[in-house]
Amino acid sequence: MSAPVKVDETDRAFLAALEEDATLSAGELGRRFGLSQPAAWRRLKRLREAGVLAGRRLVLDREALGFGVTVFLGVKLAAKRRVSLEDFERAVSAVPEVQSVHHVLGLYDYRLRVAARDIADFERVLRRRIMVLPGVGEVEANVLLSEELRPGPL
Repeated sequence: MSAPVKVDETDRAFLAALEEDATLSAGELGRRFGLSQPAAWRRLKRLREAGVLAGRRLVLDREALGFGVTVFLGVKLAAKRRVSLEDFERAVSAVPEVQSVHHVLGLYDYRLRVAARDIADFERVLRRRIMVLPGVGEVEANVLLSEELRPGPL
């Protein structure tokens, strides 16, 4: 495990601004925080090379696309000896409605984030795509009521 990257207050300000809008240019960041464009570019380059900036993502509005229901599933594998974790992970990753797969400690082995058009669509996904995956035993569903996305620890 490598040591954490050292970041100063200007780096933190850059990262917070980029969390809000990943399309900001080095010139814009420099203007906002009192640096020249080349100085801001060098900071961004250093943060990328250190792995702090690991890419850019586009955030889609799932509701606008017709996916109005998000469900978090707790999945407990039935027979861990008969099915490998890799087999389950490979199979669940092929389900298009599954947005994220987290291998966790606790009551369940996995937490999945699933997008569906509505509850009937979620039931179809659950019955036809999730429950038939290798090794699936117990499943617990929690329907998302609201979500507040918060920036990470800077």
